[in-house]
Amino acid sequence: QGKQKKARKYAVMKRMISLRDERINEKERTKVPVKKKEDPSAIKEREVPQHPSCLFFQYNTQLGPPYHILVDTNFINFSIKAKLDLVQSMMDCLYAKCIPCITDCVMGEIEKLGQKYRVALRIAKDPRFERLPCMHKGTYADDCLVQRVTQHKCYIVATVDKELKRRIRKIPGVPIMYISRHRYNIERMPDDYGAPRF
Repeated sequence: QGKQKKARKYAVMKRMISLRDERINEKERTKVPVKKKEDPSAIKEREVPQHPSCLFFQYNTQLGPPYHILVDTNFINFSIKAKLDLVQSMMDCLYAKCIPCITDCVMGEIEKLGQKYRVALRIAKDPRFERLPCMHKGTYADDCLVQRVTQHKCYIVATVDKELKRRIRKIPGVPIMYISRHRYNIERMPDDYGAPRF
């Protein structure tokens, strides 16, 4: 009679002993946290983020020509695909002088893309572009751009990235520039200027 095959249970984990268990040495045992009783007479502190004074209802009074536009990596690549001149198309969209701003991390991202994106790198090194130095480590640009527009509400963000757009929509008073139908469009800007609505 052969051995009966035992079916192995799928994704069975070895049970680990809890660090609060009595069987563990007293020194190595984790202490049970003692709950502090709340003092009902104590003043409760609550941190509420202060709204910037530059916002007049949903309009941002700090935004005015010349517009400073923070450019994302994919925005440059998609502009090349759509055969759009960045500075000229921005001016056509906003009817005013535009200064494209490029951060060190966006520059790093384009450099990392390699030989295939050398046109994007040449555009990014254009003297009309303003370079913004970054203090953080690494070249992940999304967090840097979000942090910048949260601190300084004087920028428009140019991006095609859905995730980044979603994050920026949560910040009041920051317009987003995007590409649609082979031209630049802008969302969340007062209606008396900006791209015509479709």
